Amino acid sequence: MKGRLRQMKTEELKLTQEWDKTFPKSDKVEHSKVTFINRYGVTLAADLYVPKNAEGRLPAIAVCGPFGAVKEQCSGLYAQTMAERGFLTIAFDPSFTGESGGSVRYMASPDINTEDFMAAVDFLSLSEKADPDRIGIIGICGWGGMALNAAALDTRIKATVVSTMYDMTRVNAKGYFDAEDSEEARYAKRAALCAQRLEDLKAGEYKLGGGVVDPLPEDAPYFVKDYYDYYKTDRGYHARSLNSNGGWNVIGCESFMNQPILCYSNEIRSAVLVMHGDAAHSCYFGRDAYASMVENSRYTDNKELLIIPGASHTDLYDGGGKDAIPFDKLSAFFARYLA
Repeated sequence: MKGRLRQMKTEELKLTQEWDKTFPKSDKVEHSKVTFINRYGVTLAADLYVPKNAEGRLPAIAVCGPFGAVKEQCSGLYAQTMAERGFLTIAFDPSFTGESGGSVRYMASPDINTEDFMAAVDFLSLSEKADPDRIGIIGICGWGGMALNAAALDTRIKATVVSTMYDMTRVNAKGYFDAEDSEEARYAKRAALCAQRLEDLKAGEYKLGGGVVDPLPEDAPYFVKDYYDYYKTDRGYHARSLNSNGGWNVIGCESFMNQPILCYSNEIRSAVLVMHGDAAHSCYFGRDAYASMVENSRYTDNKELLIIPGASHTDLYDGGGKDAIPFDKLSAFFARYLA
């Protein structure tokens, strides 16, 4: 037993103590840094938000995303806002990114990143301040797909919100808008990634794929402009954010190509709210994920698709200056299903 506990010892992380978020600090919540460990032995860093003057065990929510962002960006905004509304929340950095551990940096994994959410549920389940029977999760952008995958696997999760979601397995295997959905296109990608593996080994380091393009080309697609406006400006830039800087490793998302993550989403028994802006380039991910989740499912009464008129992809990161995030809706959803 002692040996097993030694294996589960958390890594010592260097956590920033000053407030370095992209959003103002609320005077309605208590904020602190916490760490917890996933089943791969990676220590994850998180911001804990607790409503001031809260008593007893609270309904709790774990938040993560977007894919390539850090907890100091929009996941922290979601977490702090939901804490203002009476929930105990954490916003965490995924394995290998931000302030979280993992000796190989800037790698992603459909398995490990799903496990990151489940490890967050472990942490909340064992917290003296949280009610283990009232735990929910929020996944933003690429972490929306991971949240659905976690909800299909983790029976402790009672309610899930996915916001402006990506299915990272689909976009890696088929390209944006499924424009590269062919065996030939996938073969070319696989060959390039395999060649890059050898180049990395010869160089002794992993080549970064680059974050959001900078400077922004005049002919950039509208969704690239949308990303630039968030990640590369004062609105959302953060020094630890992959998307704001050098991006993931070129081979960082390799395994997503062969591992669809939403195979059993129609077996999710707990409540799910999928929300997306109708002006988002990614809206098809949310619509299709919801359709697959309810198709041939016995558990549709607690599933909902919310389409927000006029909202772009990144409007649901921070509101886009027009209060696009429907926090009243999120509060009512979690209040109902975490009752």
